[in-house]
Amino acid sequence: MIHDDQLQERTRQIFAASIAVKQQFAATQLDAVVALAKVCAASIANGGKLLLCGNGGSAADAQHIAAEFLVRLRSHVNRDAIPAIALALDTSSLTACGNDFGFEAFYERMTLALGRPGDVLIGLTTSGRSPNVIRALQAARGLKMTTAGLLGGGSGPALACCDHPIVVPSADTARIQECHITIGHALVEMVEDLLLVAGHIQLQPPAAS
Repeated sequence: MIHDDQLQERTRQIFAASIAVKQQFAATQLDAVVALAKVCAASIANGGKLLLCGNGGSAADAQHIAAEFLVRLRSHVNRDAIPAIALALDTSSLTACGNDFGFEAFYERMTLALGRPGDVLIGLTTSGRSPNVIRALQAARGLKMTTAGLLGGGSGPALACCDHPIVVPSADTARIQECHITIGHALVEMVEDLLLVAGHIQLQPPAAS
């Protein structure tokens, strides 16, 4: 039997580990996050868009971050929409491509169809070894898009495909994903602020409750 005090201690350890990874990241990687935010803002200002992709929990994180760009993150910053597309949203295309060409081709094909020079592709892979994300990053480079990766651990082969790699210093998938979503929120806030200050997006009246 597992007692409540044991469960509480395990929960405390999980929180402590998550905090420690974020603290280590903040001590070493802030320049990389700021650089990516500036690149994303510049792309949007020039008529570009953001594409995001990942697998499993990282696919959900890609959708989460895209939604914050498209809608809003901060309720007191009601602003114009920022164009961002999570590439895993279309289940018909996903299953058709998986059936006809293989799952590893899906994000590459979506990138080739939707990406344009000057756009930004952000690939999320905790291992840095996801073949479909790597192929998308390679396709994006071929289109003269900017490539970025939210990565983890040793980063794997995805590292070489990223103009802007952001590497979480952990080999624990859960801790990496927790840091990725914090990075995503920071990106959204900074891109919002950069675009608002430059006048590329505008504040809107408060949304109806």
